[in-house]
Amino acid sequence: MTLSPRPSTSSTDGTADDKRDEQARALCLRLLTARARTRAELQERLAKRGYPDDVSASVLDRLTQVGLIDDEDFAEQWVRSRHVNAGKGKRALAAELRTKGVGNEVIDAALADIDADAERTRAEQLVRDRLRREKLGDPGDRDAENKVARRLVGMLARRGYHQSMALDVVTTELANERERRRV
Repeated sequence: MTLSPRPSTSSTDGTADDKRDEQARALCLRLLTARARTRAELQERLAKRGYPDDVSASVLDRLTQVGLIDDEDFAEQWVRSRHVNAGKGKRALAAELRTKGVGNEVIDAALADIDADAERTRAEQLVRDRLRREKLGDPGDRDAENKVARRLVGMLARRGYHQSMALDVVTTELANERERRRV
């Protein structure tokens, strides 16, 4: 009686590797169902779960090949959404994309659509919206006006707008709001 070897459960026969690949693919698909993600984000999540680099690379290459991972498209959508909805400036958007693992060339291309005029217009809109809810005090009360101006410049700075542009926008919009309230 000849004994035939039992099927191996190690990764040498490929079945365990296939199972690992399928688990990694399923994890990536679940993550992509919730929202679009960059390749670097998915790679980080796979590494956290203990998937080997070769498994991660093959799964991510396949998802990129079929178009489910596209860092350029992700960056464009991120910039458009965060600029319009959250009022983020170019500096803040670039920083957010860097933390998501997007390369500098892709970031530059995604931010190319936002010119200085568009950024300034968005900053003016943010300040106008905030000013309508602010108490400006008496027309001669410099302390109250400076306090409001500092708060508004700080708001714009946190959203990634340059300080000089933020100060100019706030000064102009404060004057406009005072004029509007006087009438």
